[in-house]
Amino acid sequence: MAKILVSSCLLNCAVRYDGSSVEACSDDFEWLVDTQEIVSLCPEVAAGLPIPRVPAEICGANGTEVLDGTAGIIGSDKTDLTEQFILGAKLALELCRKYNIQYAVLTENSPSCGSNYIYDGSFSGTKIMGSGVVSALLQRMEIIVFSQHTVGQLRELISVSKAN
Repeated sequence: MAKILVSSCLLNCAVRYDGSSVEACSDDFEWLVDTQEIVSLCPEVAAGLPIPRVPAEICGANGTEVLDGTAGIIGSDKTDLTEQFILGAKLALELCRKYNIQYAVLTENSPSCGSNYIYDGSFSGTKIMGSGVVSALLQRMEIIVFSQHTVGQLRELISVSKAN
């Protein structure tokens, strides 16, 4: 059994910016919850952001550039939320180190957790390829990140690891 960091909103916790959760219904996600040791975290809430909160997007870049200090995260009300999102990423990494976590399943499209896609910063609903701040930091530290849509890949990885 592996310890897996999972976005709280995928576990039916109403922690998203609008006070909702994200439905992650699939056989692979059910397998994850039923067979692995889950460590739940909402990095935005852990960093002190309220529920609900204004929507936030990375402006014209992705999580890697935010970590490098060349991009920021702005709320729809124009508030700079970069520090809180970086803190959330650091708290996620701290949790992974504390529990020796090698894998994470994070919510796609989020400025924190997106692993393949994020919103483009225009608040128009346009998605671009890229990662959120948490995903970028965890990947830098060689933690393998999946989304709720790619849990099947994690399942295969863990099955192969068990077989060897």
